Amino acid sequence: MTFANPEILYFLIIIPILIIWYIRKQKQRNVDIKVSNIEGFSLSNKSIKPRLIHILFVLRIIAFALIIVALARPQSKTSGKNVKTEGIDIIIAQDISTSMESKDFSPNRLEASKATAQKFIDNRPDDRIGIVVFAAQSFTQCPLTLDHFMLKELLKSVKTRIVDDGTAIGLGLSTAIARIKNSSAKSKVIILLTDGVNNNNEYLSPLDAAELAKELGIRVYTIGVGSEGEFKEPVATPFGTAYQTIRYEIDEQLLKEIAMMTNGKYYRAKSKEALDQIYADIDKLEKTIFEDSFSHTRELFFIFALVASILLFAEFLLKFFYFKTIP
Repeated sequence: MTFANPEILYFLIIIPILIIWYIRKQKQRNVDIKVSNIEGFSLSNKSIKPRLIHILFVLRIIAFALIIVALARPQSKTSGKNVKTEGIDIIIAQDISTSMESKDFSPNRLEASKATAQKFIDNRPDDRIGIVVFAAQSFTQCPLTLDHFMLKELLKSVKTRIVDDGTAIGLGLSTAIARIKNSSAKSKVIILLTDGVNNNNEYLSPLDAAELAKELGIRVYTIGVGSEGEFKEPVATPFGTAYQTIRYEIDEQLLKEIAMMTNGKYYRAKSKEALDQIYADIDKLEKTIFEDSFSHTRELFFIFALVASILLFAEFLLKFFYFKTIP
């Protein structure tokens, strides 16, 4: 057991001082009287109350000590242990351009992709997984982690229109590479999901990013999400949300080149079943071992405070009911 505020424990020094004070006070209360005959005293009923009266002070002292300990915030810590888990490092690079709102998937492409990704995360408890999102810009939604509860909560919050619209595939891929390149895992994988054509080479072209992934030994699985053709896309109007028909195309050739350069695989995801096939392939990848140290802290102050409260309440009951005196 450790203490968050150990300096408060110095107040425990007061307790022996109080005990000495109480003993001296009791001695001063005892006086000698001279009587000619003690026969009357021997006939009186002897009560145990005078001896038990000291229990009030004992209860108060113990409660005082427990309060000091509670204020010092005792804690129970479990740390220094390692959890060995076998897995690989995976970054999911998710396209969040407005075209992901298309309704050819139910309820739309983005939500369907998120639902499938959540199922994937649940099926791989031993893998460190992270999330990168991209449109015209890219950022890390969640770094590599074994905390899949936090990962899924952050995945739920992924949505469109949080950055400028566009499809910067090269930027999304390079951001994912930056997040996974220093991994100690033998198998490093990026799953790149997009439904469009790269329209932003301002930072790094997709093929340049793929070349970088190849040099770093990162395997990239590319997924073309959705069906080509005309689909309804929501647009804001002065009268509310309306849907306009827009034609989408997926640059399958580019996605195939990225996968081929990095020893990955290209998939055309016209359904969730196609995404499931990706997960089956990833299961076949070589596994490595990670050791994650952890520390859990449990606050114990409330236990000491509760016991102190019970003791003080017991003292109150004894003092005003059992040891009650008439003036």
